[in-house]
Amino acid sequence: MLSTTSRTTLGRSKERGSTDRNDLHEVLDTGLVCHLGVVMNGHPMVVPTGYGRIGETLYLHGSTGATTLRAADGGEVCVTVTHVDGIVLARSVFHHSVNYRSAVIYGRARLVTDPEERMAGLRALSEQLAPGQWDYVRQPNRKELAATAVLALSLEEASVKIRRGAPKDEEEDYDLPVWAGVLPLVTTWGEPEPDPMLPEGIDAPVHILHRE
Repeated sequence: MLSTTSRTTLGRSKERGSTDRNDLHEVLDTGLVCHLGVVMNGHPMVVPTGYGRIGETLYLHGSTGATTLRAADGGEVCVTVTHVDGIVLARSVFHHSVNYRSAVIYGRARLVTDPEERMAGLRALSEQLAPGQWDYVRQPNRKELAATAVLALSLEEASVKIRRGAPKDEEEDYDLPVWAGVLPLVTTWGEPEPDPMLPEGIDAPVHILHRE
């Protein structure tokens, strides 16, 4: 179960909240990009970045020169992941909505310095984007590792909101001659596009061709 804190307690649409930790994992594991919110010089800043999960820890990475990562190290941060599953078209503009799954994680980020944990975190990031790719390509070398910072954030304090289903209109509006329903949004992978510098005879690996 997810813990309830002053920051994770929902103020509106409480029926959309979930305290099931499995729902949190599902939202995170099926995403590709998160948004990292930090406070820099007294001002909020939000940046998109890749991430990966190992157990109850979220890993993020970036350049060691990135000011946002330096600001995040040891500081309070907020990370969000959102999936849009459909546009909900109601009989009135007021009741238009979105079907979605979202997660918000709060906590104090830490810079990962342990070599084994850093590599595990980077692997999780790679596998989040392209499962199977980490073992297929060259591993990062010492220079590349020195240029890369990895942050860890506990999933202890998190909230999940999910909206599914049809529009909810005012009772008097159900008789209006207006179409209402859900316009589903589905994201799919396209055909792999080979690098123009790729020599002939090198085909895309199975884990890329059969990506679901």
